[in-house]
Amino acid sequence: MMRRMPLAGVAVLIVTGSLCLAVLKINGCGATFPEPIYQKWFGEFGKAHPDVQINYTPNGSGGGVKGVTDGTVDFGASDMPMSEKEMAAVKGKILHFPTVMGAVVPVYNVPGITQELKFSPEVLAGIFLGTVAKWSDKRLAADNPGVKLPNEDVLVVHRTDGSGTTFVWTDYLSKISPEWKSKVGAAKAVSWPVGLGGAQNAGVTGLVKQTPNSIGYVELIFAVQNKMGYGQVKNSAGNFVKADIASVTEAAAGAAKDMPADFRVSITNAPGKNAYPISSFTWLLVPAKIADQAKARQIKAFLHWALTEGQKNATALAYAPLPPAIIAKEEKQIDAIQ
Repeated sequence: MMRRMPLAGVAVLIVTGSLCLAVLKINGCGATFPEPIYQKWFGEFGKAHPDVQINYTPNGSGGGVKGVTDGTVDFGASDMPMSEKEMAAVKGKILHFPTVMGAVVPVYNVPGITQELKFSPEVLAGIFLGTVAKWSDKRLAADNPGVKLPNEDVLVVHRTDGSGTTFVWTDYLSKISPEWKSKVGAAKAVSWPVGLGGAQNAGVTGLVKQTPNSIGYVELIFAVQNKMGYGQVKNSAGNFVKADIASVTEAAAGAAKDMPADFRVSITNAPGKNAYPISSFTWLLVPAKIADQAKARQIKAFLHWALTEGQKNATALAYAPLPPAIIAKEEKQIDAIQ
């Protein structure tokens, strides 16, 4: 005989089912540069707001721009501000929200080298142009007196996907090297003169780790998490600086004073005695008009949370928190989302 479920049990099932159905899903995609902190944020925000689930696919800044352009996601993420051409291709207006600041660092795998290597701007450009082709090159040796560099080929590793990390790296190289600017330029994807390709920050990290005598570029947190050596870079003041919270914060000091209204700005090769020269903001790309008002409310709530509570997570994950002056300007922009 089939047993009847007590009415109280039926009620529990109905309520539970209703709660499951009530979860609001918000989807985003884009930059891998801020992925570690975004995943932390989305998890923490979800704990405080169990009726909201934010899903994020780290498919590169190019993917984030394409997602908001095509309208296939609710928000995008990019380490490069959208260009005028990209903005014009979107139906409606896209707002840029800087979330944290980070650094792109040269990571290397040179067997036998335990010292922290130093790179002048000219040498970094030469390595990625292919004109500094040996680790024993006298220009690299001049940056690193006392270090016994091997007479081995330099194996360059770069990104294969449309990447904001690549933009930050090539934007810097374009500022310090006229040859790089004329031959390669700055973009999310470029025609590399030399090197092997890896997908996303994780792919470049993996290739450098498994390839002796290689050098690549990744976001600082990927170097830290994978315990990889990364170099100091000579800044515009002529000082070799290692990327850390303080040196990235100093790089952003000028931008905080002169931040444009749309928050689209580059801080590579920034002035400052101790400024790390390959620093950048990273942005969330949010439509100014969101048809689903429930999503609009929760996206605005998340942005406010990220700019306040979320900033407390930044330093533990090797990002620099935003200057208070920039946060204040962004809080006003949140109100522009409708």
